[in-house]
Amino acid sequence: MSKTALITGSSGGIGYQLARIHAEKGGNLVLVARRKNKLDELKSELEEKYKVKVHVIGKDLFFPDAAREVYDELKQHNISIDYLINNAGLGDIGLFAESDWDKQEKMINLNITTLIHFTWLFLPDMIKKKSGRILNVASTASFQPGPTMSVYFATKAFVLSFSEAIGSEVADKGITVTALCPGSTETGFHSAAIDGRRELRQRKLPSSRKIAEYGYMAMMKGKSVAIPGLKNKFLATLVRFVPRSLVVKAARMIQENKH
Repeated sequence: MSKTALITGSSGGIGYQLARIHAEKGGNLVLVARRKNKLDELKSELEEKYKVKVHVIGKDLFFPDAAREVYDELKQHNISIDYLINNAGLGDIGLFAESDWDKQEKMINLNITTLIHFTWLFLPDMIKKKSGRILNVASTASFQPGPTMSVYFATKAFVLSFSEAIGSEVADKGITVTALCPGSTETGFHSAAIDGRRELRQRKLPSSRKIAEYGYMAMMKGKSVAIPGLKNKFLATLVRFVPRSLVVKAARMIQENKH
């Protein structure tokens, strides 16, 4: 029987590629993002090419009631979710004291509150069925503080901690929770976040397709934490053995060198 995956932020980047991968495997989809026109285009392509069912919801997930509205709409259409993929996210660069509060608040709402709310809504249904998979897109930023991207790094640290904790809570209920922790990736999110940073623009980054393939496979295997790339794995491990004061100083130097 075909599994249905709900993917947030699926109009571009990693979420878009995750949708394609799931459809390629014959899975049905619920696609959620602000850009409904992009979702409609993807829906038409995937339904025609892979003969799957795709339900599209145009929704601004910055708003506190967005997750509930999505959940209620799916209940009305009798659509049951087997895989929940919390991919939507927002980043920002700059000193916190000089930042725009509205953007910081939106980042917290999207990266944390909406992700938790979706999980809280759909997890009980998975527990009743004694099956389900959750993929939360975190970041290598989850493993250390990030001066000049302080709120973004902090939100991703939350996603990692939350994912590991609830993964333990449901491990005996037939449900897996995976935190995908990619480094910089060639996505629309990346382009928006780095703005004019020359060093990052010149670096060859892994494609969103490559990261999506890695994350999807990790979710299907039920991995708790999935870190693409040997360098990323090494650095994520290294910070556990280095004094926090040095980790922060090193992170600050790296971030400032990107300006």
